[in-house]
Amino acid sequence: MTDGGNLRHPGEQGGTAFGSGWAGRQAASPWWSDAQSDPWRDPTAPATVVVRPPAATPALDPAPDPDAAPRRGIGLILLIAVFSALLAGSLGGALGYAFAVRGGAGSGTVLGASGTEAPALAQRPPDSLAGVAKRVMPSVVTIRVVGGGGLSLGSGFVASEDGFVITNDHVLTDGAASTTVTFDDGQSVSARVVGRDPESDIAVLRVSRTGLTPVEFGNSDAVAVGDPVLAFGSPLALANTVTSGIVSALDRPLHEGTPGEQVRYYAAIQTDAAINHGNSGGPLVDAAGRVIGVNSVIKSLAAQDEDAGNIGLAFAIPINQAKRIAQEIIDRGSARRTVIGAQVGGAGAAGGGVRVSSVEPNGPAAAAGLRVGDVITKLDGHPVDEPGDLIALIRKHAPGSVVTVEFRRGSERQTASVTLAADAK
Repeated sequence: MTDGGNLRHPGEQGGTAFGSGWAGRQAASPWWSDAQSDPWRDPTAPATVVVRPPAATPALDPAPDPDAAPRRGIGLILLIAVFSALLAGSLGGALGYAFAVRGGAGSGTVLGASGTEAPALAQRPPDSLAGVAKRVMPSVVTIRVVGGGGLSLGSGFVASEDGFVITNDHVLTDGAASTTVTFDDGQSVSARVVGRDPESDIAVLRVSRTGLTPVEFGNSDAVAVGDPVLAFGSPLALANTVTSGIVSALDRPLHEGTPGEQVRYYAAIQTDAAINHGNSGGPLVDAAGRVIGVNSVIKSLAAQDEDAGNIGLAFAIPINQAKRIAQEIIDRGSARRTVIGAQVGGAGAAGGGVRVSSVEPNGPAAAAGLRVGDVITKLDGHPVDEPGDLIALIRKHAPGSVVTVEFRRGSERQTASVTLAADAK
């Protein structure tokens, strides 16, 4: 659009022209030809019209003839077209990206509510689940044992900077050809078996690698039902797996095995964190990332162990017991067993408990005044319903610990303090 004073049609010359009617009047007179009929004039004043010749209009350069304009080369035209297309494409892409990121401006519909953007992993609080997992994971290992006619796979964790690794005894196999430990960064190194304690289901390996990050040990005696926990390991060969749950029970007596053969005893920490085959030997940690147990056993509705899977009932060896056993294996080559100095038989009468069948002379039970025929009903407040329960609860404690034993003698209920001891082995 141009200013009216510059409006010009192709081929016109001379002064400014807005239309043929105005041009005709301008040629006839520089003033109105009907001055007598002017409604604004004074009728008593004489009207004098002086006719002056129009001033000479300077000649203007004629407008160029568009048909006479020189033609641009076809190459220049193509170059301009390509450049314009590229510019338009870039601008369109940028606008499209902006609309896509901001939800577009078509219908005005925005999906989701605006909120605070999730922080990057490095910004996770150290006490968050993600922060705990990041801190513990470098200490967790996958253990592969070749031998015994197959491959055994389990988990473990670094217990010291000089290469000691704690795992379950049942992860290892007799006569293994090789034992390999794989870290969370993917590096695998061979491992040497330092020692095993089948009854407590604890074993110790050692690896040669620098820059190891040992776990931080917690206090399993300070754990409470309802505490949040994380379970680490390689369930079903899925390395670097973390699951979460809570402590669902404490001091759950477990005793596995066939009488006359190897039987494992421990008073376990029960959790609903998902634990499956391959988690065995991995750490169970509290909300601060401290190890409070060693994942060991799951309960299942399956008839065969190979078909067993998580149903929210898993058990871990308390770390106070596991750490003590591991330390004795490292220091002494074997672990001591904690005993009460008495043998117990079948279940007691209707009141529950287990009946004492023999008492070792000068042993802990005898020193506390227990006799043959007494029925032990509780140990440190935990009910005892069968002989394996009593052994599991005793094994939790270190030799020299003092426990409270509640028992029945005839119709009387009595209590005794017993100082536990180590067996003669």
